[in-house]
Amino acid sequence: MHVITQACCSDASCVSVCPVNCIHPTPGEPGFGGSDILHIDPDTCIDCGACADACPVNAIFPIDRLGIDDLPYAQINADFYTDNPHIKSGWDAVEYRPAVTVGPEFQIAVVGTGPSAGYAVRELVARTDAHITVIDRLPTPGGLVRAGVAPDHPGTKGVLAGFDLMYRHPRVTVATNVAVGTDVTPAELDAHFDAVIYGVGASQARALGIPGEDLPGSTAATELVAWYNAVPGVERPFPDAPARSRRAVIVGTGNVALDVARILLSPIERLATTDIADRALEYLARQNVHEVVLLGRRSSAEAAFTAAEFRALQAIEGLDIVVAEGVDGDGNPRVPAFPTPADPDRRRIVFLYQSSPVAALGTDAVDAVRVRTAGVDHDIPADLLVRSIGYRSVPIEGLEFDDAAGRFPNRAGRLTGPDGAAQPGRYVVGWAKRGPSGGIGTNRIDAEETVRSLLEDVSAGRLTGGRGLGSDTFVTLVGGRVGDVVDYRGLRWIDRTEVARGAPQGRPRVKFERVSDMLASTRRGRRR
Repeated sequence: MHVITQACCSDASCVSVCPVNCIHPTPGEPGFGGSDILHIDPDTCIDCGACADACPVNAIFPIDRLGIDDLPYAQINADFYTDNPHIKSGWDAVEYRPAVTVGPEFQIAVVGTGPSAGYAVRELVARTDAHITVIDRLPTPGGLVRAGVAPDHPGTKGVLAGFDLMYRHPRVTVATNVAVGTDVTPAELDAHFDAVIYGVGASQARALGIPGEDLPGSTAATELVAWYNAVPGVERPFPDAPARSRRAVIVGTGNVALDVARILLSPIERLATTDIADRALEYLARQNVHEVVLLGRRSSAEAAFTAAEFRALQAIEGLDIVVAEGVDGDGNPRVPAFPTPADPDRRRIVFLYQSSPVAALGTDAVDAVRVRTAGVDHDIPADLLVRSIGYRSVPIEGLEFDDAAGRFPNRAGRLTGPDGAAQPGRYVVGWAKRGPSGGIGTNRIDAEETVRSLLEDVSAGRLTGGRGLGSDTFVTLVGGRVGDVVDYRGLRWIDRTEVARGAPQGRPRVKFERVSDMLASTRRGRRR
């Protein structure tokens, strides 16, 4: 039999090729999008290997080829069916098929190149004959797959290969290095396209609202992750001063918080085999963090991380993991010792529950975090304070925005105006649509719903094709404003150049850290 392992992105590409429907949960079943991984039914699998061939992230293996770290997943796959006896193999699901033709006269723009936008493009290519223009603020595609997935999880990034097939499709035009809201307005997009789908994510971190939060060394997880993933224009979140405590405090216990903790504590030689930014590799070696404290407001039973993320921490050799409830059985505060500096002879991660930050302390930079555990305040020496407590979309001038919810108001993906009515031709997908919840698999279902809404609008006569000026006119417009609009050939040239830069070091790629270097690479490609 075959087994699905931790790298699973849950996008269900494997489900569609399985001849016996033995992979669950499937789209439409309870738990899809919320499960760590999908699971193969050991009693039904016929060992054909079709799922492994279809997997975009190389997460499926025959059971006799599992590495020692992946062996537990054989039991995890089997346990899913024991714990969910209502889920059976079979062919009960009916795939949605639109009863309307969206012809080549339709011009549709998709803003963003993350998973939700990528799945929207895939749905449009598969279910319509429309021409699709893909727009992104950065020259490189991928959204949070490139900018947010941890460098030591390369398998997850394999999902981008499936989107790349869409970007090279003859009915798709790529126009990156174009910022909607800055270089071009939503109204101008409306004039050029019959419909626009916004997949712009949720990249703005929520604030803690505590004194000292603006000190150097206090940062958002989004900024830290973007920095070590080589996103251009992101400043280093560490202070210039030498590390004193060699300790970081992270507020939050979700998957992003655990990703950050794992990167901070991983041996440099381990990170040096990944695509982590050179700027991060050099600085993390000097900072030499030995301890990370994760603060959870509630008890350990209510921690937000998944089992797969916790197992990834356990894979770091020599890492001590301490789980500390904030109170003992009698209700008294219980706090581990946090000496300065952290023990240089070991690496440790401490989960401190029933604890919240009160203030960041320091004069020129963070040197401690005041924490309240079970009603008692205490100080934890730290060089870095990271908040990972939720995310918001960034408003776009010209589009309605729900500031309280931190996302774009919509009904089933149709953007709505101040009166709550759907705005014809405007749609939204992903975290910008529903808020920062769910992973890659959730985004696939989300994109399918939005595209279904678009098709329903065409069927009802609310949306017609041939009204827009089209992609060629759009590319000419933005080319006159930004100078370098990157097309699909430019994307491929940046990709090949980064891979070539990494090859001598035995790394998957060495990423460009500046937009100017990316654009210089595309110009060299055009001259060849």
